[in-house]
Amino acid sequence: MNTAVTDAKQFIDEYFKSLSGQPKTEKLLDQYVSDPGLKEHIRVVEAAFPEYELVPDQLVAEADVVAVRGTFRGEHKGEFAGVQPTGKTVSADLMIFYRISEGRIAEYWLQMDMAGLIQQLSK
Repeated sequence: MNTAVTDAKQFIDEYFKSLSGQPKTEKLLDQYVSDPGLKEHIRVVEAAFPEYELVPDQLVAEADVVAVRGTFRGEHKGEFAGVQPTGKTVSADLMIFYRISEGRIAEYWLQMDMAGLIQQLSK
């Protein structure tokens, strides 16, 4: 296997392990992420689901892009998508593509089961 592809998969696996179940500090974000949109996304989700987890089920890489099929898990402690905190623990399936450049995430594309997540918060 291509060394760059292996390195990219290892980087994303390390990224998930470093963020999951931990506070998403600016120092931690700066270590892994250069995309300002992703940093803001993480801040918003972290405010609603402090110390949320990202659990990778599968990682596939090609060149500088890593695709992840996984699960989001968190406890709803802050406002999210117009829903006030419920204290419920929720999970949602997700797929994320990351483009890595200069040792950090430069771009991302996320698809998540938002309808299922909101349904869990509404029950």
